[in-house]
Amino acid sequence: MNAIILTGSIATGKSTVASLLRLYGYTIISADEVAHKLLEEYSNEIKNIFGTSDRKELGKIVFNDEKERKKLEAFLHPKIKKYILNESNRLEKYGVPYFLDIPLYFETGNYNEFKNVVVIYTPKEIQIQRLANRNNISLDEAEKLVNLQIDIEEKKDKATYIIDNSKDLKHLQKEVEKFINQLKS
Repeated sequence: MNAIILTGSIATGKSTVASLLRLYGYTIISADEVAHKLLEEYSNEIKNIFGTSDRKELGKIVFNDEKERKKLEAFLHPKIKKYILNESNRLEKYGVPYFLDIPLYFETGNYNEFKNVVVIYTPKEIQIQRLANRNNISLDEAEKLVNLQIDIEEKKDKATYIIDNSKDLKHLQKEVEKFINQLKS
């Protein structure tokens, strides 16, 4: 009831927004952080399935083989969801908004019980440029990575709230403040 999904696309600034929300005192449950914790916790089982539990090695395996990626997702996603639901149930008793940072919220379709969604929005051209700069890759490579996810315009259309991150950090902070004021009213 008080949970708000925090999502966007690669290089839209979701992590920056999550950091700003933490500074304002909000609790953030990060699906990526939960996944890292679970990779450690289940390292023996993962090593038995994939021959390694090293995150970098595992990344190479699953990014180059869709069948292996699906196998890892089938193993991890139910555990991630269970952890997030347990944390959500714990936080609900406080009656204040909190955020579930789920990068692939729309792509997975796994969290339909949560209805409020804030999308961190950056136009696709800026997204590609930021990703190329951040990861030191070509614009073509960045565009391919961006195109692996649902288009940001489609996500924007499905959002309950939108935080615009098409300019600089000062603008983003004003957008976050505007969003927090919306939450309070």
